[in-house]
Amino acid sequence: MSDENDIAISYDVLRRGTPVIDRDGIEVGTVQEVLDNAREHIFDGIVVATRGGRRFVDAPEVARITERRVTLTIDAAAVAALPEHSTSPGAAGAVGSGMRSRLSRLLGR
Repeated sequence: MSDENDIAISYDVLRRGTPVIDRDGIEVGTVQEVLDNAREHIFDGIVVATRGGRRFVDAPEVARITERRVTLTIDAAAVAALPEHSTSPGAAGAVGSGMRSRLSRLLGR
């Protein structure tokens, strides 16, 4: 199901429970949480509730956000391979998770 006819929306109005679709059109989960750097109004990424747990998807892997779905640039296997996202006390916050992900990509890890 294509989202090209859906109207794109801003990340700051994205609702919890919105389906998340991989680049091949397969539903991989639902939006659990939207993460941003509120002070600078920068979208950091989303936490996706999947069958395998909560996964942080970094902003560059989010291709499009509409009212009916979030479409990713990565496939289901890549989503499943993402580390589980934790919001427990002492865990890195929203910005920390995204920074670790970006640094890992830059450093090839």
